[in-house]
Amino acid sequence: MKYIDEFRDGAIATGLSKKITALIDGHDPITIMEVCGSHTMSIYRYGLKKLLPSNIRLLSGPGCPVCVTSVNYIDTAIAISQNTSTSSNSGHDVLLTTFGDMMRVPGSSSSLEKERAKGASVTVVYSTLDALHLAEKYPDKKVVFLAIGFETTAPTIAASIIETERRGLKNYFVLTAHKVMPPVMKALLTDKELNLDGFLCPAHVSTIIGSRPYEFIARDFHIPCVIAGFEPLDILQGIYMLLEQIVKKEAIVQIQYSRVAKREGNPTALALLDKVFEPCDVEWRGLGFIPQSGLKLRDRYARFDALTVFRIDSEIQNQQSAINGCICGDILRGVKTPSECKLFKKICNPEHPVGACMVSSEGTCAAYYKYGE
Repeated sequence: MKYIDEFRDGAIATGLSKKITALIDGHDPITIMEVCGSHTMSIYRYGLKKLLPSNIRLLSGPGCPVCVTSVNYIDTAIAISQNTSTSSNSGHDVLLTTFGDMMRVPGSSSSLEKERAKGASVTVVYSTLDALHLAEKYPDKKVVFLAIGFETTAPTIAASIIETERRGLKNYFVLTAHKVMPPVMKALLTDKELNLDGFLCPAHVSTIIGSRPYEFIARDFHIPCVIAGFEPLDILQGIYMLLEQIVKKEAIVQIQYSRVAKREGNPTALALLDKVFEPCDVEWRGLGFIPQSGLKLRDRYARFDALTVFRIDSEIQNQQSAINGCICGDILRGVKTPSECKLFKKICNPEHPVGACMVSSEGTCAAYYKYGE
């Protein structure tokens, strides 16, 4: 049955490839950006670029949450793991909890993995619930969870804050670096080095926020958007839907991933986000500070913010990356590809990553390295 399904999907993919080629035969070059790391990985894993005509260019954008986490955030997390606090309540030990893909992300001079090897208390967890269990298990420790990710993961962090309050825990905190996608997409459209014709919008993010937040892109910038799933056929159909708009010189937001994503999004998750978080300016690795592109805890929940407990030295927070030759920032902006980096496959590889784009399983450099261009 699996062989039959794969044969059928292969035939459908070939048919879509032919339809795409016929649709834009003789058309000027078209540049489409996918702004989701899962899309990037699927595109390279399944060799989808080889199914597209030469006048289509696919670019990978800043859709990997690990990759866009700033150097300053990593340095701050490392400082907290070392318990470099001047808080009056600093008598308790710190237990830093994080998802595994954050362990190897480089800061300015170290990583959480290296610091744990030196003795820092850093534990990999699989959910915020795991971190809450640790806070209950070790009431004499300050348990800090590294809260990164886009609108997909932010509701789970919001839920953990509410649950912490319900349980009456006093030792659970989050170090937030949540980011939201629409503002960074706007920033990309104003980047003079980019000339985009369409966006393949992220599926998981869109199941939370819906399609409405992208409508300004079509309205104000006349750039078509399609929310597509992650399967090869999803992506190819999404590209075809974009191309139909481009050929007709139309610009709307369409949902290919209609089996999950809806225009209004997920009301329950959105209500959680609005209750716990509010928009803020935030730093993106390689892109700098983007207005209103982040989420911070509302004043009501400020006591759960790790930065209110650990007053990190300003010199630590202001450190900058000293990685010579890494072009991760340009790759995240879509203006360069990994093959243009002089470190790629030479100094930088999955075993010894220099930049964040090689660390994450959703990073563009990791996809290039594993599957080839």
